[in-house]
Amino acid sequence: MLRLINLNLMFIITLCSSSAFAQFEPPRNDSGKPDLQGYWSNASLTKMERDPAYSDLGLVIPSELAAEITKNHPQVVRQITDDNQVWKQLPNGADLSRGRGYNAFWVAPGSQFAIINGEVRSSMITYPGNGLIPYSEEGKKLRRENRAKYSGIFSDQVTMGTDGPESRALGERCLIGMGSTGGPPITNVRYNNLYQIVQTDEYLLLHIEMAHDVRIIPITSRRKRAELKPWFGDSIAHWEDDTLVVETIGLHPLHAERHYVAALSDQAKILERFSRYSDNEILYEFEVEDPVYFSRPWRGEMIFNSSNEPIYEYACHEGNYGLAGILAGARKLEQETRISK
Repeated sequence: MLRLINLNLMFIITLCSSSAFAQFEPPRNDSGKPDLQGYWSNASLTKMERDPAYSDLGLVIPSELAAEITKNHPQVVRQITDDNQVWKQLPNGADLSRGRGYNAFWVAPGSQFAIINGEVRSSMITYPGNGLIPYSEEGKKLRRENRAKYSGIFSDQVTMGTDGPESRALGERCLIGMGSTGGPPITNVRYNNLYQIVQTDEYLLLHIEMAHDVRIIPITSRRKRAELKPWFGDSIAHWEDDTLVVETIGLHPLHAERHYVAALSDQAKILERFSRYSDNEILYEFEVEDPVYFSRPWRGEMIFNSSNEPIYEYACHEGNYGLAGILAGARKLEQETRISK
């Protein structure tokens, strides 16, 4: 069921200054550190890059326009109208050309833009000012190549061959979630935007609803695993006052090659910052640096809102009839091509 928030009330509640947030005293654990534990959601109409429709508005959507822009957002319209589908009537296939695949009942992209410091945000990216990832020429070239390989629903999942299951996307094979839901940096997608944080003095654990991914991040000043390149990279964390800072290098080669922004080289470094922002919010900040694929470092921020919803099992579809059908269809096409010759 669509959950819409009264926007007028929302703006009244969020008309507080950044100085008010700076004075917030976070709840603390037994060790005196800010308590980040709990269930959180980053579902939002605000995405990583700024939509061209909002390029003239900049990072902050004016409050007098936000209600109308939210009402007319394609995802909000879709959730209200369910793509005009009729109960017990099969769709005509037009939804597939718009990147659908199933009706609005199955998605939960959020129904409002993110609000940070009382500002309605048009993108997660705060720098550069245009809200776009600053690809280098090498990065643009690789991104074009990746898009040429695969232009389906999840355009961030690349290298989509049909020689065998190994040539399919990582998300499709249920190895890691699609769209960088686990990061780094973390972004949101159409559904499964819930996270559970478990925190001890030695570790921070991020349990991601999408694909049941888990990041276990040691809180230490010494890097002990630099020789390893696991999924989500080699991450360590440390406290800077009341902010937990996570530094990541060395993503797994397949993850780096197929990262949602195009790719990350072995020179990439990602910083993530988690700050308890209020009783019901965590401020998530990130910075990405990679001299190979980006022309300069880029930064952004997002809000995680507390959630009363549990994380359900992610029963991924690897090995089901979809994957078997894709590969079988490719073999059939090869056979027909040989016969026609």
